[in-house]
Amino acid sequence: MASIESDVAAYEKWLRKQCRVDEAGLQAKHRRMGKSPFDFLRATYFRWARTIEALCPHLADAPPALCIGDIHIENYGTWRDADARLVWGINDFDEAAVMPYAHDLVRLTTSALLAPDLKVPAGDVADAVLKGYARGLAEPKPFLLDQERAWLRLFVNPTGRSNRDFWDELGRADDVKPEPAVKRALKRSLPEGAAVQRYATRLKGGGSLGRPRVVAIATWQSGQVVREAKALVPSAWDWAHGKVRRNRFLEAAYGPFRSPDPHLRIEGGYLLRRIAPDSRKIEVTDVQVHGLTEDLFVAMAADLAAVHAASPKPQRLARDLQVRPTGWLLAAVTTARQAVERDFARYRAPRG
Repeated sequence: MASIESDVAAYEKWLRKQCRVDEAGLQAKHRRMGKSPFDFLRATYFRWARTIEALCPHLADAPPALCIGDIHIENYGTWRDADARLVWGINDFDEAAVMPYAHDLVRLTTSALLAPDLKVPAGDVADAVLKGYARGLAEPKPFLLDQERAWLRLFVNPTGRSNRDFWDELGRADDVKPEPAVKRALKRSLPEGAAVQRYATRLKGGGSLGRPRVVAIATWQSGQVVREAKALVPSAWDWAHGKVRRNRFLEAAYGPFRSPDPHLRIEGGYLLRRIAPDSRKIEVTDVQVHGLTEDLFVAMAADLAAVHAASPKPQRLARDLQVRPTGWLLAAVTTARQAVERDFARYRAPRG
């Protein structure tokens, strides 16, 4: 198995061939990688993709599905669907690729156990993930917060403070002059009659830090609206396996058991989306404040299953889940967690 240092160098060399790298974002990613094992996991899906099969070879026979890849507990949030309903679920598909479905379950559970201060027993997390995943396969559907699952609003309802934080963050963002093609795409994504005030850079996310992000801040009907363009590259799963394939973002996001954000589209190698205070990601701090941790893990796994269920012959996933030996997920997660912690310690070790 290659060292973490060599995989970082190899992936970043490849990334520079896929897009014009944002150097400030890449440096922010390096700082985040040294913050905690959880942040390291979020920022290094390329390492996970390179090593998980060697770490957990017993998962190789799990049926394939179109997976999220870089799934973790902060990869969930809200958006408005085509009828302006508030929807909750997975909202980042940058690393979507076909792989054994069990890899997503292992990564989701591992992220929960690495999250700082959650302090939920590992067995309880694994049980909640398996329970939610089985439930989601049996009845795949979107989470519509205006009609059911109202308890999830505890984690995502905008507040006066979150609204101020959103606009303050944009106000502090540095101005940028985007490439003409990106500027045209952002303008086309805005409502008719919107007037762009400025374009700015945005440092967000974990694994996607280093890819250019540009936001257009515009005025429309007496208020502000914002659109974001983020460079898309092939999944790190395909990089790790020596393949070059098209990005699967929209295929996963617009699956038959989802109620997607109608503003999501790809143009010129960039993902375009609406961002707003009512489009909120769940963060670890939200979970710490509100509790309901195990219920939340059940919901997360159920929404993950709704993505997987769009794959051919989804009944194979349910059958495989039923025949896996007791304790398989907890055993795989223990191995994966230890590997992440070792890589994190190695990455933080003094050089020289």
